[in-house]
Amino acid sequence: MKELSESFGPSGFEREPASVVRREGSKYADEVLHDKIGSVILRKKGTSESPKILMAGHMDEVGFVVTGVDPLTGYLTFAPLGGWFDQVLLGHRVTIRTRKGDVVGVIAAKPPHLLTDEEREKVVKKENMFIDVGSDSSAVTLDELGVRIGDPVAPWSPFTMIRGNQVAIGKAFDDRVGTFVGLEVLRRISQGKIEHPNTIFVGGTVQEEVGLRGASTVANVVDADAAFALEVDIAGDVPGLKANEAPSKLGKGPSILTYDASMIPNQDFKRFVIDTAEAEKIPYQLSIIAKGGTDAARFNLNKAGCPSIVVSVPTRHIHSHESIVDTKDIDNTVKLVVALVKRLDQKTVKSFTQG
Repeated sequence: MKELSESFGPSGFEREPASVVRREGSKYADEVLHDKIGSVILRKKGTSESPKILMAGHMDEVGFVVTGVDPLTGYLTFAPLGGWFDQVLLGHRVTIRTRKGDVVGVIAAKPPHLLTDEEREKVVKKENMFIDVGSDSSAVTLDELGVRIGDPVAPWSPFTMIRGNQVAIGKAFDDRVGTFVGLEVLRRISQGKIEHPNTIFVGGTVQEEVGLRGASTVANVVDADAAFALEVDIAGDVPGLKANEAPSKLGKGPSILTYDASMIPNQDFKRFVIDTAEAEKIPYQLSIIAKGGTDAARFNLNKAGCPSIVVSVPTRHIHSHESIVDTKDIDNTVKLVVALVKRLDQKTVKSFTQG
């Protein structure tokens, strides 16, 4: 999880986390497959070729791309890859991946001492921010450091365990946590020699944050009979949020998404997931995301349709440099998905769409 979190992989630049998924997943998979835009798919056959069960987390993280270099100072302008709230950016370190290696910089803006009273009352917009790489000229930035327009930029944040190694802080938990859950499900099934009446496909998709792009291609490669998006959920146990805005809480178990702006899950599939959690005595939460969507939206609409659902790990402060997750929730999410895989036989999966 630490290696996945700290790996460099904004949308469209996921090669580093993909190498981790390939390396670790190949130890437990029967076959490693790929789409043609960077996603990784790990196939593990059970006692039957079908049904085909897809479970995927997206490997990309929210980041930025360099849009320009100031001709005098060498400061960088940038555009977002994925959704960022301007107010969480200032003062944070970033890594720029250039042709000459990685460059560390800091997101900065006009010093507070020089702000007018009117400017002090406003949120600084991204277009008025810049990345300072310690340069004193464009020549240093361009020639010495090797920065170019189009270079990717990722948050810099070391992975840290707190509260007796129960709670983790780090970047890219959306969605390296979901990616980790898929790998851990595959490992436990393989090492535990757990029988499953299906063939599972554990995916690491790309470019989710910029339009669910890898989900479309992976859905075509696998052509699954049922699918899970393994995600993070917005933990609402923070000041200023109402329970109905973000129902899930840290430490209370995985969340099962009842609907979002992009997909209403198959209702029989949803009941099956809930019933399994209750039968296995795994704590769970029901959740909603009124705005936004996940890879499940693309899985759900593949070809004639695929029963799909989102199982998530509650996470605080997503889409920022520092997210927080409870490892108990990760473990319970893995347990739930393993229990589901053991039960998803041909008859059960067909029942989701037979009415």
